[in-house]
Amino acid sequence: MADSYDVIVLGSGPGGYVAAIRAAQLGLKTAIVERELLGGICLNWGCIPTKALLRSSEIFHYMQHAKDYGLVAEKISADLDAVVKRSRGVAKQLNQGVTHLMKKNKITVHMGTGVLTAPGKLTVTAEDGKKTDLEAKNIIVATGARARDLPFAKADGKRIWTYRTAMTPPEMPTKLLVIGSGAIGVEFASFYNDMGAKVTIVEMLDRIVPVEDKDVSAHLEKQFKKQGMDIRTATGVEKIDVTGSGVKASIKGKDGKVTVEEFSHVIVAVGIVPNTENIGLETLGVKTERGHIVTDAACKTNIPGLYAIGDVTAPPFLAHKASHEGVIAVEAIAGKHPHAMDVRNIPGCTYCHPQIASVGLTEAKAKEAGYEVKVGNFPFIGNGKAIALGEAEGFVKTVFDAKTGELLGAHMIGAEVTEMIQGYTIGKTLETTEAELMETVFPHPTISETMHEAVLGAYGRALHI
Repeated sequence: MADSYDVIVLGSGPGGYVAAIRAAQLGLKTAIVERELLGGICLNWGCIPTKALLRSSEIFHYMQHAKDYGLVAEKISADLDAVVKRSRGVAKQLNQGVTHLMKKNKITVHMGTGVLTAPGKLTVTAEDGKKTDLEAKNIIVATGARARDLPFAKADGKRIWTYRTAMTPPEMPTKLLVIGSGAIGVEFASFYNDMGAKVTIVEMLDRIVPVEDKDVSAHLEKQFKKQGMDIRTATGVEKIDVTGSGVKASIKGKDGKVTVEEFSHVIVAVGIVPNTENIGLETLGVKTERGHIVTDAACKTNIPGLYAIGDVTAPPFLAHKASHEGVIAVEAIAGKHPHAMDVRNIPGCTYCHPQIASVGLTEAKAKEAGYEVKVGNFPFIGNGKAIALGEAEGFVKTVFDAKTGELLGAHMIGAEVTEMIQGYTIGKTLETTEAELMETVFPHPTISETMHEAVLGAYGRALHI
């Protein structure tokens, strides 16, 4: 006889485990199914361990520039193995934390591969081949996604890497090619550049971090070049051949000419593929688009009692979006009538050096949507705290509806902007206008004062520029 639950969550990433906890809080008998590690890719192989790596490279960068701060640091070197060991330790600690949360909330954990067999039914196959049948009134699919391979550059874990190998590298690259300039690409480019590799970024579109505001893209390219990176936009990689000492890449530039160049290693960061294969979606007739599960505002699929959240569904592909969707799905199951997700209020953060953060519409997207806009832009060089920190490169940009004063979007690049963006995110969620933001008192001295100045600047009232 099948084990019976109110809710079964398939996948324990930031969407899945949060959904399970919220379900338990609401008094629902809950189980979670995980084939690898509790916490999923984000906690074990994504968001968290990469931030640990980037923190190490950031400190190494500051040590190398100690003289800029009136300090002396000699014979500076990096131990890549120790850096990776620290990163893996951070991931392990958080994995143990999720394990504790499952026990604390009395959530049953089934380790193994889960497959949907019928509406409300799921079979888990453990590593030893043992099968366990489960059933529930409601099932939430939270199986996430994986790195997309290039057909001519299959990851081999030796010379051609995805993010997973890049986090536990077999050796330090000397000359690194990064294909793709989304968040994953530029974060690893930053890490390895600060650690001493010669880095080249190739991006098919006409600017790096192409989902960001064009002013942010331009500033990041300028800073990356200043740091010694080779940035090539409107450029594609057509072929990669692995050699005994590295790889040979055929690169087609803006002018259409193809050159063959040698690198020690390649990181492929060209997007993701949803984990929708072999989990029973076809058996149930679940509707998908381009491989991603189609859901409504409450995360429901076209099959009654079946929900989907996170990267296995529509973009943006962000951990915090998955977590929030997990809460929405469970509260819908419990009859709590949650608010629908508004993707315009989901912030995005990229932890390269300098950091990038944004929420809402870019200036271009706002104009495309028919808005008449007011735009404010305030540079970090006008901020006392940024200058004192030695982090005067960066800016904050705000986009307002000229007619209503609604905050349409905010875009930042510079030190610690990933910590500051939440101020604008709260403002957007509360449907703030320029008036409330102007009347808000920002503490001094903080970099966050640039946020206030960018709002004032949109209306011709900036005080420090």
